[in-house]
Amino acid sequence: MREKLLYGGLIFLTVYMVTPWVLTRVFGIGVLRKGKRRGQIAFTFDDGPDPVYTPLLLEMLRKYNVKATFFVLGSKAECYPDLIRRIHQDGHLIGVHNYTHKSNWIMPPWTVFQKHVDRSSDIVESITGQRPIYYRPPWGIINVFDFWLKRRYRIVLWSLMGRDWNRDIGKSKLRGKLLERMQDGSVILLHDSGDTFGADADAPFFMLQALEDVLAEAAKRGLSCVRIDEMFEERDNKFVPRRSPVAAETAAALSQSNIPAAPVSRSVVRSPLSTSKRALVYVWMLWERCFIRLFHIEAIDSNNPLLRLRVREYSGSYPILLEDGESIQKGDRIAELHLDNDMLFKIGHDSRTSVHLAIQIIRRVEQLMPQILHLMQTDPAYKDVKGLYGISMIHRGTKQLGFTVVDLPKGMFTKLTQWYLRILMAVIHPQGKDRLKTKSELLVPKIIAISKKELMNRYIA
Repeated sequence: MREKLLYGGLIFLTVYMVTPWVLTRVFGIGVLRKGKRRGQIAFTFDDGPDPVYTPLLLEMLRKYNVKATFFVLGSKAECYPDLIRRIHQDGHLIGVHNYTHKSNWIMPPWTVFQKHVDRSSDIVESITGQRPIYYRPPWGIINVFDFWLKRRYRIVLWSLMGRDWNRDIGKSKLRGKLLERMQDGSVILLHDSGDTFGADADAPFFMLQALEDVLAEAAKRGLSCVRIDEMFEERDNKFVPRRSPVAAETAAALSQSNIPAAPVSRSVVRSPLSTSKRALVYVWMLWERCFIRLFHIEAIDSNNPLLRLRVREYSGSYPILLEDGESIQKGDRIAELHLDNDMLFKIGHDSRTSVHLAIQIIRRVEQLMPQILHLMQTDPAYKDVKGLYGISMIHRGTKQLGFTVVDLPKGMFTKLTQWYLRILMAVIHPQGKDRLKTKSELLVPKIIAISKKELMNRYIA
């Protein structure tokens, strides 16, 4: 389990963070970042609205007859609805930029979707009557699940960044940088607020000074300053936003509610897997197959591959005292149990109820126990094995098979194990993540172990 958590963590970081960054920032896959029409540029402003700088910016844009796009924070939209209304009435496009300026890398996907993107869109819609369909994540950082936002939003990045959040750039440097790099199709990133993490509070003052010169020069060059939806009109003319069915207050309340899941004993009505669930299952099972190959974890029975084994030394700090009087000490050779998660998912998806799922697993494990004993008696690789050992949340019912069930010692490893197994439970369980809300105190990983001696007493032919 330790190796699984370590390698799983590295793969998770790669898939969850690094891969989306490369796809979007390097290759521009799945995002809008540069237009193709000649003679057009798009100014975009993040982190507002700001009660000081946004009104000054709006006056300047009106002076030069320029339309722009504002990616606003939902929390600020709540505080300054009049500014949101004015931006909309002046003919500018409003997109969302999360509820607060938090990175999507440090939030789970459901928090990003519900409490930031959808919540901010609900707020803007309640003020303007028009629901935003354009989204820019803070710092342009997305996680792998954010690609599913594309069903309802267009993710917008940029092709030209002024770094105007830093006051040290000043008017002259910012002006020179923008004029030098500005070209057909440029999506220009600027900020009309300086109160987010890493920004200087007075930085927008220098941005406004530089912007006036840039707008004047853009007009001389014959460049038309357009909104994002105008720049990417051909790509988005078939895209219909999903209108919010409730007001912002209702959406916020729902996102924080804790509606109890159905009791475990009730039948679960199965429905086709959503696209996001299928993607999650696919990525998870791909990782499982890689781990199995990497550590040579073998199925006991190819026709019933629910259980897999790997021989290794027990590395726990504390001995495991078994109910038959035997013990597993640090350094003892053990056969580590691994449930095949691909098989678990298939059983879980086909199970009518949670009870049915548990019965199916116990029956299959019971069928495999004599084969495990035979393997330990005949295979030289298992000659010195002291017993079977595993860590699982699916431990109820294992005592009747002869296993001893022991609590994991408290510590970081236990917390990480519980986090990992809870995600796994959400993937394979017929109730999905709703199962995590029902009797969550039972979803605690435990050590299950049985000695070779006990196996012989119970399962010898």
